[in-house]
Amino acid sequence: MSKHNCIIIGIAGGSGSGKTSASQAIVKDFKLKGAIIIEQDWYYYNLPKEYSTKWKEWNFDHPNAVEFSLLHKHLEELQNGHSINAPQYEYATHSRKKETLLIQPQKVIIVEGILILNDPKILEMLDIKLYVDTDSDVRFIRRLKRDIFERGRTIENVIEQYYRTVRPMHLTFVEPSKRNADIIIPEGGKNKVAIDLLKSKIKILLREIHD
Repeated sequence: MSKHNCIIIGIAGGSGSGKTSASQAIVKDFKLKGAIIIEQDWYYYNLPKEYSTKWKEWNFDHPNAVEFSLLHKHLEELQNGHSINAPQYEYATHSRKKETLLIQPQKVIIVEGILILNDPKILEMLDIKLYVDTDSDVRFIRRLKRDIFERGRTIENVIEQYYRTVRPMHLTFVEPSKRNADIIIPEGGKNKVAIDLLKSKIKILLREIHD
């Protein structure tokens, strides 16, 4: 249990597994107490200049693509009662926006992303470690729809990226991080029983903070 006045929950799982829906389902119940979701994707490094015209060759799913040191620092700041200016990533340009997002300290902090349970320093900070486990075909279809309709990519591009980096990085880094989880939830936010049990655990931890 954290010695600080907040609870940090890490939610990992493959791309399209349902991490976001699980995070939102939890935050919805704890907004009055103070809850926030911090996304791993915000901490992507800017795309290197040499890849500006060939971004398809960049591996966005490798741990080196994410500035985990800054994420770790920001979580420490929030733990210690300080606000942060979180970066905001723009997928269209593959770079961070000039604008940042001001986040105040909260009682419940959810940090979600495919590699959250892979980074040792982040792991040490987590009071609850959750892995959302969803079949690969379901994850791929969800990713396909998202990248086409939300990010303007072609079917061919999504499929190529999946086989070139998404799938191998999932097998190398994401799937093995499952062993670090306290709880494994199939189907993310749609698993109401698991989410309700998790909410009960959070309430217990919040009471311990105030005791």
